[in-house]
Amino acid sequence: MFLLVEMMDTVRIPPWQFEMKLNDSIAEELNKKLANKVVYNVGLCICLYDITKLEDSYIFPGDGASHTKVHFRYVVFHPFLDEILIGQIKGCSQDGVHVSLGFFDDIVIPPESLQQPAKFDEAEQVWVWEYETEEGAHDLYMDTGEEIRFRIVDESFVDTSPTGPSSTEASTSGATEEVQKKEAPYTLVGSISEPGLGLLSWWTNS
Repeated sequence: MFLLVEMMDTVRIPPWQFEMKLNDSIAEELNKKLANKVVYNVGLCICLYDITKLEDSYIFPGDGASHTKVHFRYVVFHPFLDEILIGQIKGCSQDGVHVSLGFFDDIVIPPESLQQPAKFDEAEQVWVWEYETEEGAHDLYMDTGEEIRFRIVDESFVDTSPTGPSSTEASTSGATEEVQKKEAPYTLVGSISEPGLGLLSWWTNS
């Protein structure tokens, strides 16, 4: 679920931080820049693990800050495909079941990846597993707040870097489209369509 990723960056240290130890200043700046941010095709950055190499620091004309090239390792959340995780149901919609891990919310289990047969209860706004038994079908509800075990089957990264305005787009329509098309930079797709997966309460021994 968590990886150590080797990274490299040039860190700018402002003059008022010169009284601090260089490593402490760099760690503070790196966490300020990367913590809780998604790096494209890498994952969600959690915190700095260690600094492996510091190159020479430079002060450029017109800028009193120091600039140091840093090699470091960062703790990143990036689960591998087929990894099984336990989260909490954040809500349900026609698009599927939305799951949260507490620190990461962009997880969705689409309808086709639920235990089948499944239906969406419009009144309750929850998905229901119509579990077949010898006595007939029992409705098992996937309520908000319930703990759920799921398998990671897909992931998607979206480059959310700012882009310049297109000359062909009208400025008025562009603003409204930008609000509507705001996407999560990193999304995980889960599945519970196999025995043992789904709500933890479904599989507890009686």
